[in-house]
Amino acid sequence: MCPSPNAPSPAEPGAEPESASDAGAKLNFVEQEIEKDIAEGKAPKGVITRFPPEPNGYLHIGHAKAICVDFGIAEKFGGHCNLRFDDTNPAKESQEYVDSIKDDIRWLGFDWGDNEFYASDYFEDLFGFAVQLINKGLAYVCDLNAEDTRSYRGTPHEPGKNSPYRDRSVEENLALFQKMRDGELPDGACTLRAKIDMASANLNMRDPVLYRIARAHHHRTGDTWCIYPMYDFAHGQSDAIEGVTHSLCSLEFENHRPLYNWFLENIDGIGSPRQIEFARMNLTYTITSKRNLLGLVEEGHVSGWDDPRMPTIRGLRKRGYTPEAIRKLCDSTGLTKFNALHDMHLLENALREDLNKRADRRMAVLKPLKVVITNLGEDESIAREAVNNPEDGEGTTRTVHLTREIWIEQDDFREEAPRKFFRLKAGGDVRLRYGYVIHCDEVIKDSSGEIVELRCTYNPDTADGKTPEGMKKVKGIIHWVSARDAVDAEVRLYDHLFREPQPGSGDRSILDDLNPKSMEVVLNAKLEPALGEAPVGERYQFERLGYFVRAEGPGVIYNRAVSLRDSWAKIEKKS
Repeated sequence: MCPSPNAPSPAEPGAEPESASDAGAKLNFVEQEIEKDIAEGKAPKGVITRFPPEPNGYLHIGHAKAICVDFGIAEKFGGHCNLRFDDTNPAKESQEYVDSIKDDIRWLGFDWGDNEFYASDYFEDLFGFAVQLINKGLAYVCDLNAEDTRSYRGTPHEPGKNSPYRDRSVEENLALFQKMRDGELPDGACTLRAKIDMASANLNMRDPVLYRIARAHHHRTGDTWCIYPMYDFAHGQSDAIEGVTHSLCSLEFENHRPLYNWFLENIDGIGSPRQIEFARMNLTYTITSKRNLLGLVEEGHVSGWDDPRMPTIRGLRKRGYTPEAIRKLCDSTGLTKFNALHDMHLLENALREDLNKRADRRMAVLKPLKVVITNLGEDESIAREAVNNPEDGEGTTRTVHLTREIWIEQDDFREEAPRKFFRLKAGGDVRLRYGYVIHCDEVIKDSSGEIVELRCTYNPDTADGKTPEGMKKVKGIIHWVSARDAVDAEVRLYDHLFREPQPGSGDRSILDDLNPKSMEVVLNAKLEPALGEAPVGERYQFERLGYFVRAEGPGVIYNRAVSLRDSWAKIEKKS
C-alpha cells in the first residue's frame, strides 16, 4: 500500500494510466473501485488523490494511515497525490502546524513534488460558486443564530423545519452575501446556507451552512477575508479544481458524500471527483481526537505535541519510532469498510522487527548495583569482543573492558532467590555477557540494611561460554558495564499514556484514564562509553532492556522506544 521512499516519479499528464492489476497485485476494495473507474474512462489523465490536513494541530498515527492510503494508491496506479491544506478556519490554524505537517509527511517517506495547494488558494473561486448557487435559488442568507439553527435542524428521528429566511429572493440574498463579504455585518449575524431538504433523513442535507462571518487573521490571506467557507463546501470543490479523481476519506465522511456530490452536481463548469470511504485506524490505549490532544497539551498533562507519550507523528519520532515501522503498521491493518480497534502491540511489534535488524546492541545498566571482582587488580582490564548486531549479517564487533569494578542491574541480584531465578544470588554463579562466570562471595550492606555492593570472583576458565570440566553449567547471563568506563545518563522509560485500552469510554473522561506511571525518569543510569558519543536520533538495543534512542538535551539522555519481550522479564514478574 505505502509507496517506498524512493518511489518513481508520477506519470506525465495524459499518459496512459497504469492498471494495478497489470502487476498482478491483489486489490483492496478501494483499488477495485478505481480499476472500474479507469476501465470506464473516468480517469483519462491518470489517478489523482489528495491528502487534505487541516493545519490546526500536529499529525497523529491515524493521519499516517491516511497518508499511506492516499500516496500509496496514487503510486500504485501511476498517478500522484496532492497535498492540500484545508485552511478554512483561521481561528485555529497556524503556519507552525503547516510546517510541522510537511516535515512529518517527508519523514514518513512521501513527497508531493510541486503539488502543494491550499483551500485558501480557491477562496475567490469558492465565493463565485456560492454566488452561482444563490442565482440558481439553491442558497440563501439565514439570520438564525447558531442555537436556533441547531434547533430548526431537527433530530435523526424528527424532520427539521424551514428557516423563516429560506424564501428570500435571489436579489436580496446576493446583496446580503456581498455585505457579508464586505464586512458590513457583524460576526454571527448570519450565514449562507444551501437550500436542499429540511426533511432529509441525512442531517447533512438539511440546509447546511456554506459560509460564516468570522473576523480572524488568516496565516496566508491575512485580513483580506472576513467570511470563510465551511469544510463541506470547500472540500469537494477544491478537489474538483485540482483535478482530483478520487477523494479517499475515512468512514465518518460517508454521510457527507451525498452533500459532496450535491455541490458537484449543482455547480456548473466543475469536475466530478469521486469520494470513497475507508475505516480509519484506531489503536488501543490511544486517542486521535485533535481537540482532546490539544487539551492534553494546553492543560499540561504532557510536555507538548511532541511528548514521546503522544500518538502524534512528532511524538513517535521523539520516542524512537521509525517511519518504516509506522508504514508497516499501516499496511498490515489493511483497508476495510468497518471500524476496528487495533492492538497497540501491532505498532510496537513493527518497531521491534525493524530495529532488531538494524539497531546495534549496547549494554546499559538502569538501576546500578556495584560489583567488585576481587581477583582482578585495581588497574587490570580484560578486553572482550562484543557483537554489534547478530541480525545484520556483517558480524562486526566492538571491544568492552572487564575491570575490577562493574555495574549490574539491582534486579539481577537476589540475596534470597526463588528456585527459577537464574541470575546472581548470594553464594551463586552467573555469566557476564561477553565475559566470564562470576561467583558472589560476599554481600555488603549499609547501616540501613540496603545492599550497596557485591564482592565476587571471576573464573578465568569460563571465557566465551566455556564450562570447565566438573563445573555445573551456569544458566543465567546478565549484562554489565565497566565502572571505570561508564557514562552517566538520564533514561526515560515510557509506557502507555492511558491505562485503559479505550480511554474515556463509558462514564469516564479521558483524564480519568491517564496513566500516572506513563513516564519513569532514571537519573543515574550507567552506559557503555560509545553511547555517550552517539548523535541525537541514533537508536540502539540496550541488551535485555529494550530499544532506545538518543534524545536532545543537556548531558546524555535516552528515551525508551519499546521494551523487549524476553524471558527474564517474565521471571521477574513471577518471582
